[in-house]
Amino acid sequence: MFKQRSTQKELLDAEFIPEADLFQNLRELHRINSLLGGYAISMRALKRALGGKKSYSLVDIGCGGGDTVKEIFQWNQKQKIDAKLYGVDLKQTCITYSKSNNPVPEIEFICNDYRNIFDHITHVDFIHACLFCHHLSDDDIVQLIQFAQKHKATLIINDLERNAFAHYAIRLLTRIFSKSYLVKNDAPLSVLRGFRKHEWQNMLERSGAKRFSVNWRWAFRHEIIVFADGQ
Repeated sequence: MFKQRSTQKELLDAEFIPEADLFQNLRELHRINSLLGGYAISMRALKRALGGKKSYSLVDIGCGGGDTVKEIFQWNQKQKIDAKLYGVDLKQTCITYSKSNNPVPEIEFICNDYRNIFDHITHVDFIHACLFCHHLSDDDIVQLIQFAQKHKATLIINDLERNAFAHYAIRLLTRIFSKSYLVKNDAPLSVLRGFRKHEWQNMLERSGAKRFSVNWRWAFRHEIIVFADGQ
């Protein structure tokens, strides 16, 4: 079952999820991401893509509970970098949670499809997607890459490798420690919806992107940077 991506939808992709259940899911996902070093992958990629610049704008798409963009804000503070940050998600419940979870004026949260972000923002330097792309089809991801290229934004992706060890390990850990039925169901399924390196390379080539990198990172993640034209 690891040869091809699963097409089974996660429970989190449902249109309606009770608020208390979704909030529990978001809190646990933050703990998992923190413990497994997931945020560090995004910071490493952002540092590389910035190339020493001390100011930029970034939109985090599929921002969920807003924890990733909050981590980016805290990283900017330590690095003395000035940034305008946005979080975008389709679910109003996620935006409500994000706003209560991130009481800093430098982060603006928007409830919308990422494809409509330029209705709200005139320009962004970086589009960031952490654990978002495995919710999409391959064709959707190709369109995301093309969207970033069209708007001259560097795209940073941080997502899961489809790996047997990662699947069974997260299934065991969430069965023991998780209190969220969403996490118990979706965490192992997310790995099955993840990617192999050659699949990323294929999608990038299909998109027409010219300058990009694909690297494996611990724990069982891929870091993808698609540089904007001229960078």
